[in-house]
Amino acid sequence: MTHPVEAQMAVEAVSKSYEAGLRQRVVLDGCSFMLEKGKLTVLIGPSGCGKSTLINIMAGYEKADAGMATLEGRPVGEPAADRLVVFQETALFPWMTAFQNVAYGPRVQRKLPDKEVEARTMELLERVGLQDFRDKYPMQLSGGMQRRAELARALINQPKVMFLDEPFRGLDAMTRELMQEYYLKLYEGSQQTTLFVTSEIDEALLIADTLLIMTNRPGRIAKTLKIALPRPREPKVLTSQAYLRYKEEALEILHEEAVKAFSGGSKAAVDFLEAYADRDQAHS
Repeated sequence: MTHPVEAQMAVEAVSKSYEAGLRQRVVLDGCSFMLEKGKLTVLIGPSGCGKSTLINIMAGYEKADAGMATLEGRPVGEPAADRLVVFQETALFPWMTAFQNVAYGPRVQRKLPDKEVEARTMELLERVGLQDFRDKYPMQLSGGMQRRAELARALINQPKVMFLDEPFRGLDAMTRELMQEYYLKLYEGSQQTTLFVTSEIDEALLIADTLLIMTNRPGRIAKTLKIALPRPREPKVLTSQAYLRYKEEALEILHEEAVKAFSGGSKAAVDFLEAYADRDQAHS
């Protein structure tokens, strides 16, 4: 017996344009999808296709020109604590320690006793491997440590939906792999409804329950893939036959969209096509 999917959040026929000189630049055009409650949805697509714009609309930072984003069936309004965003750039308070940064939200809200805030903060710091760095300031932490502290700071607030906009971008390859492992442990321990934006196909397939593949601008959802890989996920899943089949299907769609972007002169599309050619040669 199958059970109906419970949508925590939905995007319904959302369109968005910006003025570009005397012309309108259409970024999103009739974009629709949903975030399943308790699941990790990953959004991937060519550079400039509107991924960050979608997050801004869902978080309440921008308004759609048409369509709407809904949370538990109600249209979203201004930014609120039920939707939190972890951006690419660090947002830790430099004058606060790692512990103080993570505990900041609950302390400001004053809904929990101090002892419970401290216990939750230490639990999260331990889960991200920062228990021995609780008294360090952001400038004393590596880039990967700062990212871990930011994830802990977002999770402690227990939002209904969390958005991560390419949170590991700019990290070196080894640190990025380590961050993926920490993040998987965090997600699998919380079952937080999440939309994770990335431009890396391996990262997307490693963590996703559902993979949304966007078209080239104007952005729509070209394909929705359910990633039925077992949890808890470990990096060794990247060598499985099931993973390779998902990757082949996703890359075919991404390649089609990158070709369209390439015809419009996108530098990001050129980079993607070169990487795709390297991947074909590696499999030949």
